[in-house]
Amino acid sequence: MTYVGIDIGSRSIELVVLKDGCVTTSRRDDTTYDPMAQCRRLLDGVSYSRLIATGYGRGLLTEHFPATTITEIQAYALGARKLFPDCRLILDIGGQDTKAIALSEHGDVRKFEMNDRCAAGTGKFLEVMAASFQIPLEDFGVFALEGRPGTTISSMCTVFAESEVTSLMARGNCPEDVALAVHVSVVRRSVSMLKRVSVAGPLVFAGGVALNPCVRKLLAKEVTCDVIVPDEPASVGALGAALYAMRVAGSEN
Repeated sequence: MTYVGIDIGSRSIELVVLKDGCVTTSRRDDTTYDPMAQCRRLLDGVSYSRLIATGYGRGLLTEHFPATTITEIQAYALGARKLFPDCRLILDIGGQDTKAIALSEHGDVRKFEMNDRCAAGTGKFLEVMAASFQIPLEDFGVFALEGRPGTTISSMCTVFAESEVTSLMARGNCPEDVALAVHVSVVRRSVSMLKRVSVAGPLVFAGGVALNPCVRKLLAKEVTCDVIVPDEPASVGALGAALYAMRVAGSEN
């Protein structure tokens, strides 16, 4: 039996294929104005017994494919727990939202908090800030690691923070210092969310922003538990969706 999970996010789409309980295929594509075109490309040549979707576009997928859905909270809980059985806390910083999820000792979702009302502290926030520095997003974290602490960004509103960055640069502040301050503001916001759901780890850091080395380093300094980053942090939700497909099929047999 083959099970497929697909996570349709605001910035990227991930697909994971499970066969006999093992991952056989993992694919990714950028989300565009036509996410179904990306989904069709990712699913091309993939046969499956059951397809489960999660993420922002999960409802859209069911209009075009024989699929059912699972919430992002459930998907990330299942995926993180599969990868790291001792996981008790999850931080997912994606393109448009941030999720802090606390799990019970059995892996059930105990409490969660989600920032999905604005782009503050998300991948989009970092993307806008990187553009203001004229630095590719994938290089922004490395650039910020060269900065010295002390500079602060007071606003978490993306628009106001961009103006604040521009003002700091105009006053002669070192660009690396300002970039570090941007990352510090993201991490502090995320840590505040984590503290409101739990302080017990280990903590799995997932989502595309987990690839940012500066965010990883700052997060490890701010929390009291171990921080674990999966090899493919953006695919945790898709993995969880595939695992849910396998669970549902098992309960029906």
